[in-house]
Amino acid sequence: MSDTSYYIQQYATLAGFRLLVLANRLGCTDEFSYALHDELIAGLEGVISMARSILSMTRELASDADPEGLISDHLRYEQERFAERAIILLDELEIDHDTHEYRVNGGEWHYALSADCDGVDISYPKTVRLTDAELGSLAPIIRDIRSETGVAINARRVVYD
Repeated sequence: MSDTSYYIQQYATLAGFRLLVLANRLGCTDEFSYALHDELIAGLEGVISMARSILSMTRELASDADPEGLISDHLRYEQERFAERAIILLDELEIDHDTHEYRVNGGEWHYALSADCDGVDISYPKTVRLTDAELGSLAPIIRDIRSETGVAINARRVVYD
């Protein structure tokens, strides 16, 4: 399958899943479920936009000369970003082991070090995957999106010990 065919297929598949999640959102009964659906819809829209951008650059390369290689370089960059794309539904945890700091959802950095007369303790929070019960009707949809498109979907929450 050519690159163009691959991105057309991804675009169509992701757009179909977006419609499925929008329809599934009608059955939400609580704010948590609404929030998960909204995050998944926004994430799918982002990936769809990336696929559309890649297709546009591919079309531009096919119709115009690119003597300086700017379009082809940007296209390769966008293709790499697309391949590594992940949708974060709830919490994202970043840990800097060199400085012993962490942050949640792009917020402020916090120190994981604490010291007292008993010594030094390093305590990072952990992420816990949401259960199928917590994901509700989104659980099978998320599995299908992962298996059919390869897009990673992170449905985790941060837990502090």
